[in-house]
Amino acid sequence: MPYRLLLLPLLLVLAACQTTRLERDFDASRDFAAYRSWSWQEPAVQYVPADPRLHSDLTTQRVREAVAEELDQRGLRPAQSNPDLKVQVWMLVEQRQDQVTTVYGGGGYWGNPWGFWGAPGYAETSSYNYRVGTLQIDLFDGRDGKLVWRGSAEQVLPSRSRTPTERRLDIYETVTKVLSQYPPY
Repeated sequence: MPYRLLLLPLLLVLAACQTTRLERDFDASRDFAAYRSWSWQEPAVQYVPADPRLHSDLTTQRVREAVAEELDQRGLRPAQSNPDLKVQVWMLVEQRQDQVTTVYGGGGYWGNPWGFWGAPGYAETSSYNYRVGTLQIDLFDGRDGKLVWRGSAEQVLPSRSRTPTERRLDIYETVTKVLSQYPPY
């Protein structure tokens, strides 16, 4: 099997691993400067699907710590009662599949440089499966309960096993990226 055939899917997977897609949405009519305190909306962290490999007390603890630290850095303080904001986090994982088709032969300038026009060619299609994780943070107004801000980060999940330290760092990094978009102005 030609090494070029293996190179393209590998490059696509590596490029996807390096990319985090951030999104945010918010209620532009809200005065975000008025929000000074927060508390958790229980359940604080929700998992979809409720896969026990993802859903654990350890993951929930890491997410809660990371969110609390980032909100504190943005001037929002925890409140025992009557918070300005209620916070809820979603951890979503979905399976995806991509296909890569590589065409060989056919010669000519755009094809195989050692061939000639009209030389036989062939195409080979490879499929690969991967998991995409999304961490979504929702902020609700503490008075009326309406969603006022939502931020999310989507990225390809690593296929290898992660150490507890790596998991903690991944969660902190992702939460930091998501909340870097708050406040919206």
